[in-house]
Amino acid sequence: MPYELQDFVLSQTAGYGAIIRYGGDIPLLKRLVAGGFPVVTEKGYYTYDLTGRYGWLGHYQFVTGYDEAKGVLVVQDTYITKGENHEFPYAEFIAGWRSFDYLFLVVYPVEKEAQLLALLGDYADLDWSSGRALEIATQELSAMTGVEQYFAAFNAGTSHVYLKQYVDAAYAYDNAFQLYAGLPKDDLRPFRMLWYQTGPYFAYYYSGRYQDVINLANTTFDTVGDDVLEESWYWRGMAELALGSTDAAIADFRESVRLHPGFAPGLYQLSLMGITP
Repeated sequence: MPYELQDFVLSQTAGYGAIIRYGGDIPLLKRLVAGGFPVVTEKGYYTYDLTGRYGWLGHYQFVTGYDEAKGVLVVQDTYITKGENHEFPYAEFIAGWRSFDYLFLVVYPVEKEAQLLALLGDYADLDWSSGRALEIATQELSAMTGVEQYFAAFNAGTSHVYLKQYVDAAYAYDNAFQLYAGLPKDDLRPFRMLWYQTGPYFAYYYSGRYQDVINLANTTFDTVGDDVLEESWYWRGMAELALGSTDAAIADFRESVRLHPGFAPGLYQLSLMGITP
C-alpha cells in the first residue's frame, strides 16, 4: 500500500520526507522531474501473473524523466522487459494511471521541502489534490465506457474517501460495482481491485453499512483465497465488532496480525479489547 511506503520513509530514514497526493497529470510529473524530484506512481496494467493467468494487476513505476519531442515519460520498472529507462507515451501512461486515481508519491530531502511545495503548487494541499482527483473522476465517468468507466467510477468513490465524505463515497462505489457487474467476464475484468485499494471498506464502514463491509471482504477472498490481504481481514473484523460478533472480530484481527506481523491497525484493536494477538 502507498501509505506503507510513506511510513517506511518517515520511520526508517533520516533526513527524508514523503508525500502522497492524488489527481496528478502529465504536466505536473514533468514539472517535478525537471525540478529534481522523481516521482513514484501507482498504475494498473495487463500482463501474465506468476501463475500464467493474464489479467489486470497493480504496480509502481518510478518516473525519472521525459522527452517532450517524443511525447514520452521515462520510467524505471523492475518488472517489465527492458524496464530501465523505459519510454511510455503520455496517453498510454495515463490509461494505466487512471485505475489508481492518478496517485503519486514523492520522496525528498527535508531541506528541499519548500522547493518541492513550490513546484506542487495547489497540489501541496492534500484536500485540493483530492478534490482535483474527484473532478477528473467525474469528468471521465461521463466520457468513458467499459472498464475505463468503471475505473472512473471507482476513483470517484476513492476521492470522496480522501475527503472524508463517506456516504457520497459509498454511493459512488455502489455505482462502480454496478458497472463492474456489467463488464464482460473476460481477462480485462479487474477483479483484483480490492487487493490494492481499500477505499470501499472505509466508505461502507463509516456509512454504517457493516454487512456490506463483510460481504465485500468475503467477495475479495473469493478472488484470491483467505490466507492473504490483512486489510480485508481487519475491515471484516471491524464490521463484525460493530454488529456485536465479538468472537468473530477477534479471530479476524488475530488473522490480520498473523498474516502481517506488526500490522498496527489489527494490533490496536486487539489491545483495546485486552486480547493478545
